[in-house]
Amino acid sequence: MRLSLFQPDIAGNVGTMMRLCACFGLDCDIIEPCGFAFGERALRRSGMDYAEKVNYHRHADWDKFCEFLHMNGKPRIIAMSSKAATPLHLFKFRPDDVILMGRESAGLPEHVHAQVDERIIIPMQPGFRSLNVAVAASMAMFEAMRQTDQIPNFLSNNEAGVS
Repeated sequence: MRLSLFQPDIAGNVGTMMRLCACFGLDCDIIEPCGFAFGERALRRSGMDYAEKVNYHRHADWDKFCEFLHMNGKPRIIAMSSKAATPLHLFKFRPDDVILMGRESAGLPEHVHAQVDERIIIPMQPGFRSLNVAVAASMAMFEAMRQTDQIPNFLSNNEAGVS
């Protein structure tokens, strides 16, 4: 299972999602261009020392990312989208799914929507546009891991679990 970030705008969100991937042993993809200099201090601060422990790949653009996936078994690309109809909790995940998060400012462009395999939404109260991308990624990844029995059982090694 992988978490993929499409042209992220905010370094702090990327750092948070890299930390998520490190803590759960997930791979992370960053599809450029980013809206910040990748080595920015905010990325390091929010990712803390976890950024060094995550297996991540930077891709120059969407096409390079798709080529990378094709060379690695062509897993399903599942887009998180506020425009989707299938709720997160009703979607059936597979162990090798790629969960794609859109840009904080604009989501995913139509050409990307046209190329993904599935689109899912996190149901919310009416009148709200979206969740923070890192919060949405956390919810989606945990649900996908729960469904596919990929939640690590590290509780005996975990001092607090939350910081």
